[in-house]
Amino acid sequence: MHQNKWGMPGSWRWAAVAWGAVVVMGASASCLPAQETPDTKPPAAVETEPADAPPAAEPVLSESEKQIHQAIESYVAAFNAGDAAKLAGHWTPEGEFVTPAQVSLHGREELTKAFTGYFEKSPGATLQLVGTEVTLLSPAVARESGFAVVTAGDEEASETAYQAIHVKTSEGWKIDSIREDELPTPPPSHYEELQALEWMLGTWSNDAAGSSIVAHCRWTTNANFLVRTYKVFIEDRVDFEGTQIIGWDPSVQTIRSWAFDSDGGFAAGRWSNNGDRWTVQSLNVLPDGRKASSTNLYDVLDEDHVQFQSIGRQVDGELLPSIKPVILTRTAE
Repeated sequence: MHQNKWGMPGSWRWAAVAWGAVVVMGASASCLPAQETPDTKPPAAVETEPADAPPAAEPVLSESEKQIHQAIESYVAAFNAGDAAKLAGHWTPEGEFVTPAQVSLHGREELTKAFTGYFEKSPGATLQLVGTEVTLLSPAVARESGFAVVTAGDEEASETAYQAIHVKTSEGWKIDSIREDELPTPPPSHYEELQALEWMLGTWSNDAAGSSIVAHCRWTTNANFLVRTYKVFIEDRVDFEGTQIIGWDPSVQTIRSWAFDSDGGFAAGRWSNNGDRWTVQSLNVLPDGRKASSTNLYDVLDEDHVQFQSIGRQVDGELLPSIKPVILTRTAE
């Protein structure tokens, strides 16, 4: 069989994609002894309390901005009191309200009628504005933006994004227009299916004489995948690296992974668990085209230590020795 530079069968590299640390483990017979499982968790670092930071300075508002904020507070109070006439009185005579359903209401009379009907159907409804920002566009025009949260009875609170234009009139600052829009539907997430693998997050390492492995795991945006990257160092030189992506396959209702290494090999795996033991059935294609397979086992010992071993390894039907258990340790970010 082809031998690599460490005198081990050349197939050791395909196992690396299972964690990254497997490269070290695959060569353990010649250069890296397995670590013993620690009896106790390493002592936690002593934390010191940071010095009290000075309080942030309050923003300085102009007189117009103060008046607009007072008008906004008055508007919310009128809504929460269910007072349709007072609520409509915060608008200019020809003010326009575009609802999330893109229905346009014009003028105080039409607004009063619409608000009256709403409060009759939803007595006790309350309004809360979140993330409100006011920007003066000119001495007599201002823009307000933020999010409106409306709660009515036992119904789930509804949240919309809004933008309002305020104008300065002889009656004070009035609303000339408000446009509300539904918040975009968040993209689907498989976080619940992958949550049990959060123990992987962070940076992990395994060190031995002359060689080391550093692996890092993070969520992708929307928590649909876990991405693990790893590098194997021989002394101070990067000898090997790779990337593994772990996700939920809704078509077969299981966790799957796909891995790619710097030698040109790749692998696919199916994950299952029994308590703190995770089992990965892995199928690999080596850089030279040979087919390989293995069963990789991860035992979560505690939040900072994971034991890995690989059994049932074979390349093109030829059995290989199992990789003995090795401990990986979480390191500081």
